[in-house]
Amino acid sequence: MVKLKLLIGGSSSFFFHLKAFSNKLNELGVETKLVLDTDYSDGFPSRKIKNWFQTKKQFNKLIEEFKPDAIFIDREKHFGIAALEKNIPLIVLLRGHYWSELAWYKKTIYKSFPKSIALRKWDQIAKRIFSEAKIILPICKYLEKITNEHVPNQKTDVFFEGIDASQWYKTNGMKLKHPCVGLVQRANWWGKTSEMLILKKVLEKLPDVQFYWAGHGPFEERILTELEKYENFHWLGKLEYPNKVREFLSEIDIYALITGMDLAPLSLKEAQLMKRPVIATDVGGNPEMMKDGVTGFLVEKGNHKQLIEKIKLLLTDKKLSEQMGNEGRRFIEETYSWEVAVKKFIRILNLHIKK
Repeated sequence: MVKLKLLIGGSSSFFFHLKAFSNKLNELGVETKLVLDTDYSDGFPSRKIKNWFQTKKQFNKLIEEFKPDAIFIDREKHFGIAALEKNIPLIVLLRGHYWSELAWYKKTIYKSFPKSIALRKWDQIAKRIFSEAKIILPICKYLEKITNEHVPNQKTDVFFEGIDASQWYKTNGMKLKHPCVGLVQRANWWGKTSEMLILKKVLEKLPDVQFYWAGHGPFEERILTELEKYENFHWLGKLEYPNKVREFLSEIDIYALITGMDLAPLSLKEAQLMKRPVIATDVGGNPEMMKDGVTGFLVEKGNHKQLIEKIKLLLTDKKLSEQMGNEGRRFIEETYSWEVAVKKFIRILNLHIKK
């Protein structure tokens, strides 16, 4: 049987996870090549003007040498357009709520004339990729429903990204004060990040509980201005991944994801693999990434009273916390292993790509 050849063009932010995906595909019989997408295809509005011309030659050479049967991308950039122009079947992994983020960018950080031109170009690229791709793979059921509303004539299938459980084991933790709640989340979109402001009431009501936030982004200052006033709030900045994140998750008592929107947060899976009981806002794809009442608790968006209640319960009932931690590890191993994820992806590949 002739092997399918898959070229994977990915962003630097998720290269670690794409490498695990690529390795498992190779192990299961699909030949892959993983590259950083901007090294092989770039263009306006990127400021690296030299790359606009140099990368086209590099992309052509890459295609001639590897001869892929399909190309897989994890963001809507020039690499995807280059694939379409070569008439190579394109598979799009959709990680974010593109349409909601686009609307927000238009109203906020891309309002100025030069930035609005750049945003319009990115939107043109994304629209062409979404309409001409062979299939779009949203990362949760919630996002698939939204994708079907915006691109109704396109094929979709949910691709739950895998995670390597062997990378997540208890190690020497950081020196933190206890009892404590840990958060690992970026501050890159205000629609998500602003939910953290409900912690003001939580910090006031639970002065003996320490809250540690590991994260960074354009909106970190807006959060810190409000929360660093409290003695029981501590900001750790960006932690080196995965080692420092593992140390952090080894030490905390509870993991909390306090977000206005999320789809398939890796940190929620990682915390469960570390046997931490979890609390997450009941939004987006979060309910798909945990089992409410089994591996932790979902709380209503904006409901600080619910959040306080669940934190108190988990800190006082050690047996329940331990039980939920063990169930969390089992749930993620059984549902989100790379073995499970890649076997499903290969079925999708064989269905839509002909050798």
